[in-house]
Amino acid sequence: MSKNLTIKELTDVVGSSITPRMVRHYHQLGLLPQPVRSPSNYRLYNDKDVVRLQRIVALKQQGFQLNHIRQILDVEPEADTTANLMAQLQQQYQAVMQQIAQLRQTASALEGLLGRDQHCQIMQAEVLAQLKLLEVETKVGLGGLEKLWSGLDAQVHAHPEAFQESLQRLLPDLCDRSEIEQDLISKLVLACGDVSLVSFVRLGNRAIAASREALKSGCQIVVDVPTVTAALDMTRLVHLGCGVETLIDNPHVTTVTEAELAFWQHQEWQEKLQQVSQGCILVIGYAPSVLLCATQAIKRQQIQPAMVIGLPIGFSHAPAAKRQLMQSCVPFMTIEGTLGGGLLAATTLNSLVESLIEKPDCHCYLRPDLE
Repeated sequence: MSKNLTIKELTDVVGSSITPRMVRHYHQLGLLPQPVRSPSNYRLYNDKDVVRLQRIVALKQQGFQLNHIRQILDVEPEADTTANLMAQLQQQYQAVMQQIAQLRQTASALEGLLGRDQHCQIMQAEVLAQLKLLEVETKVGLGGLEKLWSGLDAQVHAHPEAFQESLQRLLPDLCDRSEIEQDLISKLVLACGDVSLVSFVRLGNRAIAASREALKSGCQIVVDVPTVTAALDMTRLVHLGCGVETLIDNPHVTTVTEAELAFWQHQEWQEKLQQVSQGCILVIGYAPSVLLCATQAIKRQQIQPAMVIGLPIGFSHAPAAKRQLMQSCVPFMTIEGTLGGGLLAATTLNSLVESLIEKPDCHCYLRPDLE
């Protein structure tokens, strides 16, 4: 770029839905330096402004708040300054986590009301009516609130929970997703009790269709650890003709830490991953290194799975492994960020299997001749 740009031209160059109004807001916050003015008093921007705004956009898309971005962009490279920035960001992280905890309390209160099924709706209506009239200036008033919740909770002893009724009131609108995907998301929410994960579920490269085709053909299922294997729907898998193989087949490996170290320390399991059968489904619910290794092997065309369910646990390697998976050409399912785990990984596969076959009324997979 050789000439100065107007604010409209700047936003066009940067893209990403940036508007002139947002640019002016960034000036007010000190994120962008004030530009020079033309004789007609128009703002004029140069190459440095473009780069600065691109960095702001990129960091914002990664989830950083604007005050965090300003500190990151303005920090000098000296070690002591970087250490101070890290300390400031850690403090801000704790503040964000406190806000999340407060919002979680609010969400729990709303879930306690909205998540009631028809059997609880009479008491639910009574509680809502009483909340409007609630006076909590005294301890007696607070005691009355506790009695309201107790009355509502007493209804749960009369019948089993109707999960689908609760989900209808709590889940966001999923009409733009297929019926199978809606069912998968519902089961994931039930598996962890956290409705917020809906916003982070990612499926790509024809994941649903590819997995169903592979399962119908009796593909091999390769799982990272025995704990995940134990949670699979073996009845349906046997009837589909799908064999299950555990990558780290050590029954003593029961935690994510053990799984991660075991995979790093034993070359045999890394080699075993690189020899999985073509068209298999990889189910990774614990070790991020397994997913990292798998994505590299896919990139080098050493393995060609039909689908990868990538839900490892971790706070740095796991999100990185998921990003690499989402950038690959293989069909995938993951949950962006740190959310994951063996139960969610097994739930994902089980949901896909359930979409293909009703559960047989037998346990023939327990017969020795079918092992």
